[in-house]
Amino acid sequence: MHVDSPDSRHVISQGHCRTLGATVEEDGVNFAIWCPEAKELELLLFKSVDDDEPEIIPINSSIFNSEYYWHVKVFKVKPGQIYAWRVTSVLHSTTWSPNELNKVLLDPYGLRVLFPEQYERFQSDDEKENFRRCAKNAVIDVTEYEWGLDIHPKHSLNRTIIYEMHVKGFTAHPSSGLSPDLRGTYRGLIEKIPYLTELGITAVELMPVYQFDSKDARPGKSNYWGYSPMSFFAPHEGYAADKSLMGPIDEFRDMVKALHRNGIEVILDVVYNHTSEGDHNGPCYCFKGLDKRGYYIINKQGYFMNYSGCGNTLNGNSPVVRNLILDSLIYWKEVMHIDGFRFDLASILARDQEGVPLAASPTLLDIDGNRHLADTKIIAEPWDAGGLYQLGQIAGSKWREWNGQFRDDVRSFMRGDKGVIKRFASKMLGSPDVYNEHAVDPQKSINFITCHDGFTLWDLVCYAEKHNIDNGENNQDGNNNNISANYGYEGEIDDRQLNALRMRQVKNFMAITLLSMGTPMLLMGDEVLHTQRGNNNAYCQDNELTWFNWDFTKRQVDMLGFTKSLISLRQNGQLKARDRPHKHFLNNYLRESRLQWHGVKPFQPDWSDDSHSLGILVYYGVFNAYAYIFVNAYWEDLTVELPPAPNRLRRSWFKLLDTSKHYPEDVVIMLNRERFHAGDKLRVQARSLVVFMCMAT
Repeated sequence: MHVDSPDSRHVISQGHCRTLGATVEEDGVNFAIWCPEAKELELLLFKSVDDDEPEIIPINSSIFNSEYYWHVKVFKVKPGQIYAWRVTSVLHSTTWSPNELNKVLLDPYGLRVLFPEQYERFQSDDEKENFRRCAKNAVIDVTEYEWGLDIHPKHSLNRTIIYEMHVKGFTAHPSSGLSPDLRGTYRGLIEKIPYLTELGITAVELMPVYQFDSKDARPGKSNYWGYSPMSFFAPHEGYAADKSLMGPIDEFRDMVKALHRNGIEVILDVVYNHTSEGDHNGPCYCFKGLDKRGYYIINKQGYFMNYSGCGNTLNGNSPVVRNLILDSLIYWKEVMHIDGFRFDLASILARDQEGVPLAASPTLLDIDGNRHLADTKIIAEPWDAGGLYQLGQIAGSKWREWNGQFRDDVRSFMRGDKGVIKRFASKMLGSPDVYNEHAVDPQKSINFITCHDGFTLWDLVCYAEKHNIDNGENNQDGNNNNISANYGYEGEIDDRQLNALRMRQVKNFMAITLLSMGTPMLLMGDEVLHTQRGNNNAYCQDNELTWFNWDFTKRQVDMLGFTKSLISLRQNGQLKARDRPHKHFLNNYLRESRLQWHGVKPFQPDWSDDSHSLGILVYYGVFNAYAYIFVNAYWEDLTVELPPAPNRLRRSWFKLLDTSKHYPEDVVIMLNRERFHAGDKLRVQARSLVVFMCMAT
């Protein structure tokens, strides 16, 4: 059936809901959307992003409705058409507030979001003002891009080095050497790929690149991190040098293709736990105006449940949201060639429509087992802001997890806290105390000391307290429990002895991250001692505080060289455990690993709560060598006796790493230096780490 729209500009037909969003077809575009409570909708077609007199196509007949879905085909519409939706009448008005009707709404499946020059988050009662100032979608045809011979690198997790980074922050600083139009863009990141390859990175984990609302912050601030999604299909326009219709989409794909060409995988930090519509005081630009009880968790009193800490919580196990999430993931995998996803506050997806945790979340299991995502890395942040903590318990065996206990236990042990040594030992071995299933490999654990949320690595050893005054929230925001230390002075200071101690500690943290079993993740800038001056919640700091500064000092160059050497060491040889166990406080995985534990004397580890040092002997697979690692987290030097090589080998030990040394003597990969032997007594400096190696044959 074909009919004319009221103003006769376009001919329409009933369309279909086989695909949602705006689908380009041979003779027009099919528009389809979920809105089960609607009695009448309008499809708005705009001539430009600032147009305040759109063509209005009423959709109020049953021929355009298939139960929960509304759809219409508009003939002769082409890619580039700007559009939006509006719900004008609903079946049960008691479930809708006046602020949620007659609003200009984005398409949840829209592939491109456009912003007028005078964009406003909150819509007024003035229809023309809303038309002119609201965000809108554009019809996009994504089939024209030429991928060429793009190949997914597909690194195994035990060969993966993840680099968590911010697209804009990586190149926005003037010191990047890029022209102003390239700074902070996808294209700018392409220019800096040689830095990543030289560092040894195999995967970048990009902080949110889905279109987000930069105005979702306190007055005078902007949302820098991007955990404020407006769309789950459109790339963020603000990171594109080319802001034409296809600019952000194609520029993003250019970046992915360039990274792949250099052997680097692309993992996206995705936010499927909330949107920037906030609670009842927030704006209504999409989901609220279509089906707020389908898209969000809302209690019986009608209030938005806030398990995300951002005002609302997506109803992750409702059919509409579960389908949206899967469709979004598959789109980014198949159309944008993404290699993996890190799920922000993934535990929210284990909550039902009332917020009650599910033992086996259908959504988490669907993501885990979806055939389209079979060769995709999926990583959970296994907690949420409502107190649900699921480390080691995320439903589905394919999931990998950000290991917050690795972060906390290593920080505590290296700070000198009591009663941590057993937990610390477990974390170095892939956290078998957490992942105690028999079928779990060490790479279940994503090991990190720092991430975007919290102190940088250098700030971790310079500040005992957070310093977030500049965020405008009276220092009330951000985590109070940082497990950090300043070692005698709060903040940076020109004190040679203190800075040497701090340098040893950051090297210790970096070494433990890269030597431990599991998959290591580094925070952008930690390899060059980036500081945020004690700000541990820099979500609204879109400035030089958070941007990567490419003008390195001598100390930063030394740290960079140390990190490169460590990554090279890890990439060229994987730690594998062999030989008999000494203690049995861990589970079967640890016992079967057949490790040797040592203290300041061979075979005499100190597992007491007052212990601050530990020796570990493991087999270094690719090198066919044994590695002896001694960690001294004590605040005084220790005299340590070297153990004998396993299997009664009469072979020499060579020192491979010593965090108390200055670069380039801190990592010596060529084993042609001084020889050491079993029984030799060595002085291991306070708060330092040493590694020795002995060839097995």
